Amino acid sequence: MRIYKTKDYEEMSQKAAQILAAQIITKPDCVLGLATGSSPIGLYQNLVKQYQAGDLDFSEVTSVNLDEYKGLAPDHEQSYRWFMNEHLFWHVNIDPSRTFVPNGREADSQKACDDYNKVMEQAGGADLQLLGIGNNGHIGFNEPGEVFVCDTHCVALTDSTIEANKRFFASEADVPRYAYTMGIRNIMQAKKILLIANGSAKAQALKDALYGPVTPHVPASILQLHADVVVVADEAALELIR
Repeated sequence: MRIYKTKDYEEMSQKAAQILAAQIITKPDCVLGLATGSSPIGLYQNLVKQYQAGDLDFSEVTSVNLDEYKGLAPDHEQSYRWFMNEHLFWHVNIDPSRTFVPNGREADSQKACDDYNKVMEQAGGADLQLLGIGNNGHIGFNEPGEVFVCDTHCVALTDSTIEANKRFFASEADVPRYAYTMGIRNIMQAKKILLIANGSAKAQALKDALYGPVTPHVPASILQLHADVVVVADEAALELIR
């Protein structure tokens, strides 16, 4: 595991974008596992700038996203498909038919999960998986629990996750209560993992994930067992780690 300490969110975003861009340049037809939320927005902005400058080509890239809210259509402005379109896909030359997000419109949870597992199998697994980390240590929507869930599954969101996400909706009542998410095995099968974190609110979760026991009560702690993890975090997120 390698940890890069940056001064602030802007520098974190630049450093993480450099790592992800290097993956595309090294392997133009790579499979990227992508994440949503506030943490990767700056990273995506940096990738768009590199594309616009002629330094990146997404034409052969395949992407698989970590998760999607159950019940939201792709054109809902709070869906993760919309997020990816808004922050990356619409601004680069990626083939839309090679961008995959769990189907939030599929009411049959088992079918939605089985279908997405097939997508990832056919893609051959991610060459690089981008992750953020929740305040409670979740990755994707793998919430703290008694066991690590291996494959794509439907999860009931915890109160803390609903609280963290309500700022994106008109009210807390509008936040979906369920989501489809890659499982721990799906994530761990990536050849490389890039974890980004910023802000003091993530400091305890990051410390527990990187230096605490490996436990499903801190889902991100499983990353200690991966052979190639790069962490890029700002000073505030690393304030509890010497």
